[in-house]
Amino acid sequence: MTLVQPTRIVVVGFGGREHALAWKLAGEPGVNTVWAIPGSHGIGEEPRVKTNLRLGRESIDDGTLISSLARGEAAELVVIGPEAPLAAGVVDTLLADGVVAFGPTAAATRIESSKAFCREVAEAAGVAIAPGRAFDSPDAARAYARELAAAGDGIVVKADGLAAGKGVTVCADAAEAERAIAALFDVDPRGLVVVERRLAGREASVIAICDGTRAVALPAARDHKRLLDGDEGPNTGGMGAYSPLGDLPDEAVDDLIRTVHRPILAELARRGSPFRGFLYAGLMLTADGPVLLECNARLGDPEAQVILPRLAVALGPWLQAAARGALPAAAPTRLPVLPGATVGIVLAAEGYPAEPRAGALIAGLDVARAEGALVFHSGTGQDDAGAYRTRGGRVLTVVGRGPDLAAARSVAERAASSISWPGMQRRRDIAAASPVTAGAAR
Repeated sequence: MTLVQPTRIVVVGFGGREHALAWKLAGEPGVNTVWAIPGSHGIGEEPRVKTNLRLGRESIDDGTLISSLARGEAAELVVIGPEAPLAAGVVDTLLADGVVAFGPTAAATRIESSKAFCREVAEAAGVAIAPGRAFDSPDAARAYARELAAAGDGIVVKADGLAAGKGVTVCADAAEAERAIAALFDVDPRGLVVVERRLAGREASVIAICDGTRAVALPAARDHKRLLDGDEGPNTGGMGAYSPLGDLPDEAVDDLIRTVHRPILAELARRGSPFRGFLYAGLMLTADGPVLLECNARLGDPEAQVILPRLAVALGPWLQAAARGALPAAAPTRLPVLPGATVGIVLAAEGYPAEPRAGALIAGLDVARAEGALVFHSGTGQDDAGAYRTRGGRVLTVVGRGPDLAAARSVAERAASSISWPGMQRRRDIAAASPVTAGAAR
């Protein structure tokens, strides 16, 4: 099994996930330079990482620009971070220009960009998925929601398209579901709305590196979607994550690759849209076994920030092999991991997720690093004096590492507590011993 380390890599994006990718790739033996397009000031602090801040954040959707920059720097691999450029067809442009790109085409990205399509593919592939349907009529959607409620089930209402991880409403009764359905059809009267039965259990994220046929898993992680402790408050893009999971140990991921990822890859290939990239399976661990909630076409955020520090091998060679459709036939089901655990705590801006406020001065970054934590920048910028200020909703992810979850959590908590700005929001129960409320996130 021969894998080759790319020495010149482009990472597309500017958030915490892309910071973690750039950090991991730039630290691998043989890597000369990682270019972040556009990156951020925080990403640019990493050794051997260069940014393109003059381009602006809109550049991530410009496949022609990214292709030109990658070819101009003789990049051997381009890794797309966020979902929006994938759905916009950036990978299609790169492939047409002969650029080696890790990420699915726009057609394959439909597994995330359309939840109705994801349901269709999963059902055709024989993958266990939450019972539900897609509707183009509010009346039909409301009727199905009432049917689920009458059976004593909770209800989940989902926007069909991309929603940055926040397009899901968990409803306790039919009235709440009907309001959520109405709100989505008000936004897009001609769109689709997915209505599903709410499942009981705990969520898990299992992400695999895929080459169109084969899949090699990253370690499992758990994301906390709700804004407040105890899984209260509105859904967000994610307020923290941890790995490994006591109820889904790393070795248990092998069976999920066999029963979830590979069947989905086979069905997408059968439809003429082979998937090369990170295939993210969002699962509910129910009493009857794991059930698929949704698929994403990229690394999760903040899951990436806790998964990548656990890897015991270089990531670049695996991404390049998958991008070429050539993962080794003898590849393991899972990438090797370091001993220990990681816990990530997201620090969010005042007003997030509804109306996040920007411009607050951030204090304590150096202290957090001195505590031994990794600090990944999601929504920050530097002012004229070089000080960091808040720029986005989720601002930072503070990651602690340790021999077990308790030790990793202790590092993350101390480091997160050393950072502050006016109105900062965070949870204090990420990876806590008490279980997450059953079914809270879906």
